Amino acid sequence: MPRRYVIFSHGKESGPWGSKISAMADLARTEGYEADSVDYRGIDDPEVRVTRLLSFCRDLQGDLVLVGSSMGGHVATKASSLLRARGLFLLAPAFYMPGLEHLTPTPHDCPITIVHGWSDEVVPHENSIRFAREHGATLHLIDADHRMQEQIALINYLFEYFLVSLDLSDLRAR
Repeated sequence: MPRRYVIFSHGKESGPWGSKISAMADLARTEGYEADSVDYRGIDDPEVRVTRLLSFCRDLQGDLVLVGSSMGGHVATKASSLLRARGLFLLAPAFYMPGLEHLTPTPHDCPITIVHGWSDEVVPHENSIRFAREHGATLHLIDADHRMQEQIALINYLFEYFLVSLDLSDLRAR
């Protein structure tokens, strides 16, 4: 069986091993994935973050699932084609931000799930609705703000479903 990786990209104001990423990494390992998180602290430029993610994943051989939160969702999506991601799982991704709409990346042709809070005060949930509609992504709108801290159990449930769905589609393809 090929190696399988989940690589996390955190948001602008957070770090590589916050509570959401730590919980999701534990779940990914339970599902048979190796899990790691890129440290972008001190890097505000999304393009520099994309370069760091590409460098981080350069030597990984196997299936790659990218997970990104807020700006990390933008970064993971932008890198997804070059990395030939097996899947994208995005939390309140920073898409179609005012004045930067043209910078919203086009994702790799792979399964995409987005989780976004109805009460997000940083990235409007309408942005994820638009992206999901344009790119055929699965979208879950949940009762949460931008950080979604009170919904980690639900996020993990949705993430586990996403990973299992990837595994099932692999079995059907054989």
